[in-house]
Amino acid sequence: MKLRTGWAHKNVVLTLVERERSARSFKIDSTSVADIVPIVLTNVRRVSIVMTDDGSHYRSLGREYLSHDTVNHSRKEYARGEISTNTVEGYYSIFKRGVQGVDQHYAEKHLHLYLAEFDFRYNTCISLGWNDAMRSEKAIQDIHGKRLMYRRPHSAEIN
Repeated sequence: MKLRTGWAHKNVVLTLVERERSARSFKIDSTSVADIVPIVLTNVRRVSIVMTDDGSHYRSLGREYLSHDTVNHSRKEYARGEISTNTVEGYYSIFKRGVQGVDQHYAEKHLHLYLAEFDFRYNTCISLGWNDAMRSEKAIQDIHGKRLMYRRPHSAEIN
């Protein structure tokens, strides 16, 4: 029996956060360039200043954006002036506390739904000017015309 070590047993999530604005999260298969870069290119405007850790999977981004700055976590560097990944790490802190404190566990197949919920919470927080009434109205607008079912009905049961 081989024991898993490191992060091999964890789900891989990519979250893009615009400072003091919004977050968008994606469950991805790996931290490879092939999985990460297309999502970033599709969802981040080219005039952006991109800040990441020093992971090799982000290296090619510098050619695509106004600038690409990194912090080197392996050297205990977490911020250098305005350059940091603290915003996205704050998002993950909220997400992890929410999953552990409220939900306690989630099935991998539902991870994208939990991420969407936390993106919504993050994007409609009080510090961005949202109140409970506005947040409720937005949630109702977003679910209009959508149906979430536990399982698909049998075709014989559909009238």
